[in-house]
Amino acid sequence: MPRFHYFRDALFLTACMAYGINRCFIKPHSLPGFMMFHFNDLWLIPCALPPVLWLHHRLGLRTQDGPPQPLEIAGHLVFWSLLFEWIIPKLTHASGDPADVAAYALGAIIAGMWWNRHRWLAAIRIGLNTPLTPSR
Repeated sequence: MPRFHYFRDALFLTACMAYGINRCFIKPHSLPGFMMFHFNDLWLIPCALPPVLWLHHRLGLRTQDGPPQPLEIAGHLVFWSLLFEWIIPKLTHASGDPADVAAYALGAIIAGMWWNRHRWLAAIRIGLNTPLTPSR
């Protein structure tokens, strides 16, 4: 299993850059729509999970040093979705948005596929090397 690079992970760095560019340069000049309301939500898991997992690793709560596992991704997706779209809106005058949760989930799926690409690429390679017809 490849080592996860946390703050040096390519997806983390790309996601943080995309978030910052949209937040500072695109969103202030865009019309209401995807770029204003949901683009940055796609980057929640790719931006936030690596630092959290790094902290978990430093505190000994994460024993392996590989890419985020599906249960780690899903657990944080559920936690942050509940926090940002249900708990915080109950405590403030904000409103929760199910479309935000959908954007978080899409970002989590894409991130999970990227971080675990070694697994599914290996499965594809094995599948390509398997004959389509049974050998006699």
